[in-house]
Amino acid sequence: MNTLAIRATLVIPFLVTVVVGGWNQLFPESFYTTFPTVDLNPPFSEHFARDFGGATLAIALVLGIALVKPRTHYVVPAAGAFSLFAVPHFFFHLFDTHPPVMWQAVVLTTANALVAILGLAAILLAVVRDRRAAAPA
Repeated sequence: MNTLAIRATLVIPFLVTVVVGGWNQLFPESFYTTFPTVDLNPPFSEHFARDFGGATLAIALVLGIALVKPRTHYVVPAAGAFSLFAVPHFFFHLFDTHPPVMWQAVVLTTANALVAILGLAAILLAVVRDRRAAAPA
């Protein structure tokens, strides 16, 4: 059961990183002009967007491996790498940006909180599963 829960916590971060990373890598200007609130942080830089896309796809790769093989030695580094991005990103949007309308701020903050929590939850679930498996019967 715990393995299923680990996979469930990895699915959304994996999909987010594939979509955001791929979009930035392949169509950086489209991402900048289309994705909500990104254009509030000018100026557009194709170099930066493609670098971010490539790094995000790298995180997607390790998340994908952990999703297919949810062993702790895959889950912890994959979810840890994702969390090193997702947690500060959440706090940035919580304190430092000002979307033009309140509903955007609420949606953005909620979505960023959810994905940040999922990365941390995957680590916790994997560690707990291993400790339970190692405990004497």
